[in-house]
Amino acid sequence: MEAVLTHLRGAIERGRYAIGDKLPSEAELCRTLEVSRPVLREALRALQTMGLTVAKTGKGTFVIANTVEDPTFGDYAASDLLEVRRHVEVPVAGYAALRRTPENLDHLAHLLDRMERETDTTAWVAMDTLFHLAVAEAAQNPVFRRVIEEIRDALARQSAFLNELGGRREQSNREHRAIVEALIDGSEPDAVEAMSHHLDRVETTLTDIVRAPRTDTPLEGGPAA
Repeated sequence: MEAVLTHLRGAIERGRYAIGDKLPSEAELCRTLEVSRPVLREALRALQTMGLTVAKTGKGTFVIANTVEDPTFGDYAASDLLEVRRHVEVPVAGYAALRRTPENLDHLAHLLDRMERETDTTAWVAMDTLFHLAVAEAAQNPVFRRVIEEIRDALARQSAFLNELGGRREQSNREHRAIVEALIDGSEPDAVEAMSHHLDRVETTLTDIVRAPRTDTPLEGGPAA
C-alpha cells in the first residue's frame, strides 16, 4: 500500500494529475499498478487523509491539491488534534500517576499486554484508543474522559495512518509501556515525560510522512498484492 500511495502521491505532486483532474478508475489503476482493490483503496483513503484528493460518490476520485499541508483525521486537522492532545493528555498522565487505582493499573496492564501481542492493525488501533481512554479514566476526572471520547474517532484514524505509513506500532507499544510504568510507580514527572515523549514521536512521524520526498520511480509492473 505504501508503494502505491508513494506512486500516486508523486504523480499528483509532479503534475501528472493536476488539480481538478479525475484519477483513473479503481479497475484501471489495479490493472496498471498490478495490485488488489483493497490495497488500492487503502492508498486512495490515505490520499484523502493527506488532503490531496476527494472522493465523489458515483463520480470517482478527484485531485484537489498538489502538496500535503496538514492531514485531516475525521473532523480534525492533525495540527489541531496534536495541540489539544498536548494540553490535555500530558497533564492527564500526571494526574493519573497520582490518582490511579489498582483497578486502573490492572486494566492498563491488560490492554498493553494485548496490544504487544496483537498483529492485526485494525484490532491494535481499536486498543490504542482504549488505552488513551483508560489513562484519562485513571485521572479520576470524567471531563478528561469526555474530551478523549470526543476525539476518539480522530485518534483511531490518526493511529491507523501512522501505523500504515510510519510503522509506529512497536515504537508506540514501547512508549505506552513507559507511560504505564510511570503510573505504576506513581511518578507524576515520569508520567508527564513519558506522555510528552509519546506525542513528540507522533508529531515526528507525521512530519516525516508529510515531508516525504517526491519520487519519479514508476510503479507499473511493480508491487503485487
